[in-house]
Amino acid sequence: MPKYALLAAAIAGLSVTTVHAQEKVLNLYSSRHYQTDEALFSGFEKATGIKINYIQAGEDALLERLKSEGANSPADVFITVDASRLAKADELGLFAPVKSKQLEDRIPAHLRTGEWFSFSQRARVIVYNPRSVKAADVQSYEQLADPKLKGQVCVRSGSHPYNLSLGAALIAHDGEAKTEAWARGLVANFARAPKGGDTDQIKAVAAGECGVALANSYYVARLMRSDKAEDLKVAESIAVVWPNQQSWGTHINVSGGGMLKHAPNKESAVKLLEYLASDAAQVYFADGNNEWPTVPTVKVSNPALDKLGAFKADTLPIGQTSKGSATAQKIFDRAGWR
Repeated sequence: MPKYALLAAAIAGLSVTTVHAQEKVLNLYSSRHYQTDEALFSGFEKATGIKINYIQAGEDALLERLKSEGANSPADVFITVDASRLAKADELGLFAPVKSKQLEDRIPAHLRTGEWFSFSQRARVIVYNPRSVKAADVQSYEQLADPKLKGQVCVRSGSHPYNLSLGAALIAHDGEAKTEAWARGLVANFARAPKGGDTDQIKAVAAGECGVALANSYYVARLMRSDKAEDLKVAESIAVVWPNQQSWGTHINVSGGGMLKHAPNKESAVKLLEYLASDAAQVYFADGNNEWPTVPTVKVSNPALDKLGAFKADTLPIGQTSKGSATAQKIFDRAGWR
């Protein structure tokens, strides 16, 4: 091949390499499984010109992948649901600190840690059957351990992150000893062994299998907004309490995420986190799963949430809540809540 041809080939190769090097990309690992997230991330690509390479899997699989990839990981941002799962990623040293005035200004201090940020909120509510349980007897989480509810309580596994985060909040507010006594009282009140998810607990209450259950608020809202007659019947058969309105408020959990320590595209990672705190993204992030925004000025129009009404939320710092989940697991294990 003539020398000029070799040179042309080399220049062509260099040009392609340069284009690829300059292409703006972001590699996202997410354990969220909501269809509305596709529109959410599409909006980011259109607004910024940054292409998202999106990997979706369960949080345990993604955390294992991040650990095995180590410093060679291509991932820039990790997003998941539940504070205890975010805390686990933090404890593994996967997140990098993020300094962003936009995130600090928009997301309340108790819903961010500096390493990860909350983008939507869900409440842990008490669902009860008004035909068999009095509303006055289920106004707080603590009351679920009262012997008068013996044989009435349905709940999912004590090892599930939703319950561990609630346990961590109880530890923070009531102390370890009282939380363990509460857990033992709760177990003594079980109508059946823990099984299924939150929707299963709600349906069991509606069917009269038990009188009261714990569930995340968005599961109730989903049933209320369903186009299936059987779901609407379930929603009409139960009542909902915002727990602890006379004390520390209803326990809140979150969806959130952060920039990863070995992120190769750090600038793009921060831009995505800031985008998730924007008005448009907050509406997608929250209303798509019947939740609430974390940015207090953003309003979501959701008939189910409107019907459930306003409530006082616990403002315990989310980082403190998440870090108590390991202690909550030990307490629940000793109490027999498995």
